Amino acid sequence: MKFLVSILVATAFFVSSTICGQEKVTITAKVINVTSENGKVGFALYSKDNFMKKPIASLEAKIKDGISIVEFKDITPGEYAVICYHDKNNNDKMDFATNGMPLEDYGVSNNVMNFGPPTFDNAKFTVSNKNVSLDIKF
Repeated sequence: MKFLVSILVATAFFVSSTICGQEKVTITAKVINVTSENGKVGFALYSKDNFMKKPIASLEAKIKDGISIVEFKDITPGEYAVICYHDKNNNDKMDFATNGMPLEDYGVSNNVMNFGPPTFDNAKFTVSNKNVSLDIKF
């Protein structure tokens, strides 16, 4: 009887740790070609459901030697996209001309740059149980 109880407890522990114990990881996003050290770079992490709306997380980083790096920590496995922009004038928003064209550099994960706004399908990447590192170009 004790053996049966031990097996049931061990099985319950294994199942609960498998269901609840998804390992969280870190996504490191780095812009590698910032054209000046004026201002900062803003980064936003999105899922498909909230793409280009309210981000899951947003961070900003200083620029040193044309590089800006952030770490999104404690991210659960799934599909994500990162959008970043060079906030040259530190006004905490991306600036646009009257015709809708961006006045500040921007980039997305996977470095797919088409005419028009980025799409989730072009920018998405998969997070599994390993940390992810992205090099983004403006």
